[in-house]
Amino acid sequence: MILHDFYRITQESVTAQQRTTEIEINKDHEIYNGHFPGRPVTPGVVLMQLFKEEVERHFQKQLQLVRAENVKFMAVCNPSEDAKVILESEIEETGEFIKLKGLAKNGKGNVLKISSLYRILS
Repeated sequence: MILHDFYRITQESVTAQQRTTEIEINKDHEIYNGHFPGRPVTPGVVLMQLFKEEVERHFQKQLQLVRAENVKFMAVCNPSEDAKVILESEIEETGEFIKLKGLAKNGKGNVLKISSLYRILS
């Protein structure tokens, strides 16, 4: 986990086609002291990192982001208003790479849509 104590997993499910992980973001995490004081917003790059960590945890492998395509930030993720985030992932391992299509959402709707490619490091 790149940000210690940033989130905890509250629920997860896996099917042949999709992995769904529900997390609860720590609204008091120090990252929000600067992003932004009084109106916390989860940085987009952190939301992208959540998917990478989810894939690493699933495969028990370290990954490096090779490419991120179709990255669409659709709404602000404010943990003071809604700390629950659901990560829906379609994951495919092909040789030394892992492809991900992901959707992050909270109680207000879709927050992030991403397609990414990771190289397996170990």
